[in-house]
Amino acid sequence: MPIPRRRAREAVLHALYEMDVAGHQPAEALDRMIADYRMSDDLASFARQLLTGVLGNVRLIDEKIEATATERPLDEIPAVERNILRIAIRECVVDNLTPVGAAINEAVDLAKKYGSDSSGRFVNGVLGTISAGPPPATGEGE
Repeated sequence: MPIPRRRAREAVLHALYEMDVAGHQPAEALDRMIADYRMSDDLASFARQLLTGVLGNVRLIDEKIEATATERPLDEIPAVERNILRIAIRECVVDNLTPVGAAINEAVDLAKKYGSDSSGRFVNGVLGTISAGPPPATGEGE
């Protein structure tokens, strides 16, 4: 069911983008997207689950992004890329809703569609690093 779920991810991306850029209520924005896309009840439920999962874990998710994308502060990552990362991390790291490879592929496709020319590479790099797990310990005292 990748294409219908992609529509749900797109709707969640739009809702999160509206929240970041315009200060809109994300649940209300998502409800508009669900109506506009004429989503089935199952797909709407998946979209709402994604949104509430991102919002409920945004600090944890943003910490993962900040720890991985160290060359750019979180607030300097474009809102589209930041929210695509949030959705993918929520799906494959926080709750294991989606296999890692599928979540990364979906995120990269969204980044290519909605982001800049380099968005796909950036999103792929961040998610690939996060999905690989923590770096090996190299500190003193070992």
